[in-house]
Amino acid sequence: MKSFLNRFLKDESGTSSIEIVLVFPVFFGFFLMTYESGILSSRQVMLEHGVDVTVRNVRIGVIDETDSDLLRAALRTGICDSARILPDCENQLEIEMIQRDPRVAWVPLSDDVQCVDRGDLTAPYTGTLDSTGNNELMFLRACIRIDPILPTSNLGKALIAGNAGDTAAGDSYALVATSAFVVEPFRNE
Repeated sequence: MKSFLNRFLKDESGTSSIEIVLVFPVFFGFFLMTYESGILSSRQVMLEHGVDVTVRNVRIGVIDETDSDLLRAALRTGICDSARILPDCENQLEIEMIQRDPRVAWVPLSDDVQCVDRGDLTAPYTGTLDSTGNNELMFLRACIRIDPILPTSNLGKALIAGNAGDTAAGDSYALVATSAFVVEPFRNE
């Protein structure tokens, strides 16, 4: 028995397999988190791009709707058309457009961002959608609900846990983009 134990302890075959078995899960976990964070960053950049392009169209008068339902639809369509990689954009995107007057008592924007209620996608819109006018300071906020690509990875779990207090979130996270602009004087008022 002692000679078998000595032979076993001196035998070096298979040692690289043990290293691979111990190290592979750690590196694979890093790979999954890198992949998830890359997708998250790409979606955030594209959401901000879509908001910027749409804000430009509102600012110069390309999108000039006075009816709030038509304005909301035009803004959502503009953002989704510019940000093509956002999944189910038309149904998962919610927008707010808020007017503020910097010359009077300043009222900061609320920290509560209007986001889609995944529990009730048919719920009526309850956000703010102020109409635009010449030389008015406007804020456009867009919020989209996205499911993580890998919800069981460490980053996917952390993203979902960050929305744990939000009962409308489900197993998703919210991406938010905000833009401020002043409407160009294109209207004859």
